[in-house]
Amino acid sequence: MFLISYVLTLICVLIAVAFTTLLERKVLGYIQLRKGPNKVGFMGLLQPFSDGIKLFFKEQTYPYYSNFIIYYVSPVFMLVLSFVLWVLFPFFMNVYNFSLGALFFLCCTGMGVYGVLLSGWSSNSNYALLGGIRSVAQTISYEVSMALILICLLIFIFSFNLLDFMKYQEYVWFVILSFPLFFCWFSSCLAETNRSPFDFAEGESELVSGFNVEYSSGGFAFIFLSEYMNIIFMSLLSCLVFLGCNLHSLTFFLKLTFLVFMFIWVRGTLPRYRYDKLMYLTWKMFLPLSLNYLLFFGGVLLLVI
Repeated sequence: MFLISYVLTLICVLIAVAFTTLLERKVLGYIQLRKGPNKVGFMGLLQPFSDGIKLFFKEQTYPYYSNFIIYYVSPVFMLVLSFVLWVLFPFFMNVYNFSLGALFFLCCTGMGVYGVLLSGWSSNSNYALLGGIRSVAQTISYEVSMALILICLLIFIFSFNLLDFMKYQEYVWFVILSFPLFFCWFSSCLAETNRSPFDFAEGESELVSGFNVEYSSGGFAFIFLSEYMNIIFMSLLSCLVFLGCNLHSLTFFLKLTFLVFMFIWVRGTLPRYRYDKLMYLTWKMFLPLSLNYLLFFGGVLLLVI
């Protein structure tokens, strides 16, 4: 039963990724006072499928001096890692109860760095290598504050099971108790998924497309799918941890959609950060804030107990 439900979840997620790309192109279009995709199918609804088919049927090229095996395996590794993350989807019917979900999430996000690094290095291109190194430095830096923010909220529930967030947020959402932490978390999510304004792997003026610059056809599609699956998963986790986690209601999925929209909205409105300011933001602002919140919540709980 778990296997069937997991496969169905993955199919739904892949369809969600397709329509997230359409939503992004539509929203960015309206932000820039244009229509966005509106020709293929009704209101452009078939555009993602058209793009997907086109991508997979394109010619697969590879650099002659690349490290061929690693170059080919890296996008698959990134996609598989994104698939594995979705084991954490909270199945309420108790098909599979993941009691160490938060730890598993931190392990998987830590592993995500290797896919980016290997794909950038194995291309044997200076642009790709620089994009990979910048992306890895950024991801590792933001993982620290992200883990601390998560620990701040795990203190409340005394459990690593993500379903426990549902019980403890029945009367009050954690976002009300820790409003500044939510913004730190959301910014860290943007940095983790290499999204604007923190998309330093993709500086068009100096690095073209960053670590995936040498990929075409299926390899590029896998990296693209992986990125968007991570965006949807981060939005899901934000809803679970901060915004009520009521899996019975439709509002949970509306909140999830709104958070995905926020990722796109930020991309359409904010310019790219300077790289030194990006590092300053996490080490000098997010890290002290999350540590102070950790001490504060820990102290309050000690007093209460």
